[in-house]
Amino acid sequence: IHYTIQLLHSLQLLLYVISLFCMLAPDFDEPELTEGDIAVDSDSERNADPCTSSGCRWPKSSDGKVYVPYVIANHYCTSVIYRNFFSRGLDSFSSMSCIRFKRRSNERDYLSIESRNGCYSYVGRRGNAQTVSLARSGCIYHKTVQHELLHALGFNHEQTRSDRDNHIRVVWENIVENMKHNFNKIATLNQGTPYDYNSVMQYHRTAFSKNGKPTMVPIPNNNVSFGQATQMSQNDINRLNTLYKCCEYLTSHDTIYCLQFNKILVC
Repeated sequence: IHYTIQLLHSLQLLLYVISLFCMLAPDFDEPELTEGDIAVDSDSERNADPCTSSGCRWPKSSDGKVYVPYVIANHYCTSVIYRNFFSRGLDSFSSMSCIRFKRRSNERDYLSIESRNGCYSYVGRRGNAQTVSLARSGCIYHKTVQHELLHALGFNHEQTRSDRDNHIRVVWENIVENMKHNFNKIATLNQGTPYDYNSVMQYHRTAFSKNGKPTMVPIPNNNVSFGQATQMSQNDINRLNTLYKCCEYLTSHDTIYCLQFNKILVC
């Protein structure tokens, strides 16, 4: 009995040490961020959209699917909670698009999902390993994993759309001075869809506020709620399917366009 008690105490100590190790992420050289969660390699990328060409898209397979390889860092350990969280977020794309996230075998380009300093991602396929940071503290939400993965697939924030001034008014005087660049407009991949207040890519109305007051106000109806999405909206899904030509997941009108587009590409 005494030996059994000692063994149990030893196991408890071992589990405690492992839990401490799991709570610690390795030190990283963090990238520059713009718009709060978009990783950039240089200051020159801050005011540009790096994903305006097909070069940033993940390639389509001969079976019509887009396979995006990924690895999950071992500093998440083997928690069932984390496993279920990532599975739900990654698998949500396969039920509504031709995107298939798959565990990496030996692919050159892949996503490395890590618990770094905050929630962030690069925009579009960058080549080789590219980080998607989902910190254990603050980023473990379904909407967050979808948001960051949409960045990795090539999408920017809703409020940076080139037509955003027709839908929201930016209140510049309420924005933290050195954060105003986060509201620059860029040539986003709208895919013919309307501005969407319910997009999972839309920030909330007090984002980057210096005084707690709104930095964005919807127009013409300033009572419209926005920035409260809990998952991808239908417009988010439509944009994704149009960009990647997931013809079977589009409406009849868009499918005709999609098939014509693919035929042109084949020719």
